[in-house]
Amino acid sequence: MADIPPSARLYFRPTGFVGAPFDRDGQALRLAGGMTWFSAFDVIAVDGGRRVADRLVPVERIDPFIDGLSPAQAEATRATIARIVAPRAPLKLGERVVRLDQPQVMGILNATPDSFSDGGRHEGDAARAADLGVALAAEGAAIIDVGGESTRPGAATVWEGDEIARTAPVIERLARAGTAISIDTRKAAVMEAAIAAGAHIVNDVSALLWDGRAAEVAARAGCPVVLMHHRGDPQTMQDDPRYGDVLIEVYDWLEDRIAAAEAAGIRRDAIIVDPGIGFGKTVRHNLAIMNGLALFHGLGCPVLLGASRKRLIGALADEAPADRRLGGSIALALAGANAGVQLIRVHDVFETVQALKIWRGMRDEALSPL
Repeated sequence: MADIPPSARLYFRPTGFVGAPFDRDGQALRLAGGMTWFSAFDVIAVDGGRRVADRLVPVERIDPFIDGLSPAQAEATRATIARIVAPRAPLKLGERVVRLDQPQVMGILNATPDSFSDGGRHEGDAARAADLGVALAAEGAAIIDVGGESTRPGAATVWEGDEIARTAPVIERLARAGTAISIDTRKAAVMEAAIAAGAHIVNDVSALLWDGRAAEVAARAGCPVVLMHHRGDPQTMQDDPRYGDVLIEVYDWLEDRIAAAEAAGIRRDAIIVDPGIGFGKTVRHNLAIMNGLALFHGLGCPVLLGASRKRLIGALADEAPADRRLGGSIALALAGANAGVQLIRVHDVFETVQALKIWRGMRDEALSPL
């Protein structure tokens, strides 16, 4: 295309979402095999580290658009679009299978004294924490995410022995109850202990970078792994984070981490990506990522959104404290669902599941032929 240099890299964000594909042959595509259909691509061209073009291309015009690209761009474009529309395989988590053709809720269970929202509620009482996890599953959480180290801004690192002592007994009890479990940790030893106790997913806020053994442990276990984007560590990540183009930089970083995980022996269909809302990002950075969420489907992996009760909500809503951010959390969860996100990590499971049931009912009606 005349305004797109042949040296530019192209990024494709699905947009122009439509209620249903009926009577729109060739005009709409299904997003990642889910319940959302889109009618256009926002095509972002990046050359020399900066955006040089931004085109809105209707789905029905994508073939002529590709014909006008260089051979290398055309090949990469076809591969990206194939990843965008490909269904995401269900997660097989012990006795449970979590389908990813609709948004699923991951419930947060903190066994920490200092997490920003609910720290200290369950520390030292594994039975009580496990009971809450079972209750969250009964409320509709498909996965319970157990964490023993706070990663809030400014949080100190926890010794792995303490982290194991906080999490493994809870995971053992949840596993006996038949719950699907993820372990929220950066440490290989904690991953090993959690998997031995019955955890099914490794959710690593460092994307397997903090501990040199983490990738090996995850690959050997063969379990799904969440790779989250971050800048710095919890103690420093909010010290004036800067980006040239946050959406593109987060995408590229996650793409690199996917490649590193695959090189370490982790299957691509076992990788989940998380753009890391609140981890080394300002309010504006977080909003740019939320507005561009659909771009991350081009990575070909399920997308996890963790925005529940985050500082972003307080910044936009009269400095509401963490325990008064339910409305904002629901708004962000529904924004994620509308963007085709497969997993939504939340504190308020009952309310989020209810909101998604209403969303699902509306989608079901839209997708039912008259």
